[in-house]
Amino acid sequence: MDGSVILLCLLGDEIIGSVHLEKVGAAAAYMGMLVIRPVLQGRGLGSRFMEAAENFVRSEWRVARMQMQVITLRHELIAYYQRRGYRRTGETRPFPASDPKFGQPKVGGLMFEVLEKSLPVSP
Repeated sequence: MDGSVILLCLLGDEIIGSVHLEKVGAAAAYMGMLVIRPVLQGRGLGSRFMEAAENFVRSEWRVARMQMQVITLRHELIAYYQRRGYRRTGETRPFPASDPKFGQPKVGGLMFEVLEKSLPVSP
């Protein structure tokens, strides 16, 4: 899909993470499915990989902000992204519980919260 890319995080020649980026209009990109191999978490690799993803969309797509969605119940994850410059927008979106590709939720009433970060673009 044009305007959509998956970046891989490598440690040597081993894939240890990935992230999906999608251009959303002329001024924003969406970051989703950011993962780092669980046994390697807590070493700063996720933060560095997220920064690389932000640099990619800033340089390749010249967008001014990055957006993401986090399940509202994941308070520690929301706090993690806030420490990296993402802000809560106040916007929520329903979890797609009726779509089988997302699995059947074990908790009712799940919602996504939209987070956003400004990405100043150099002239």
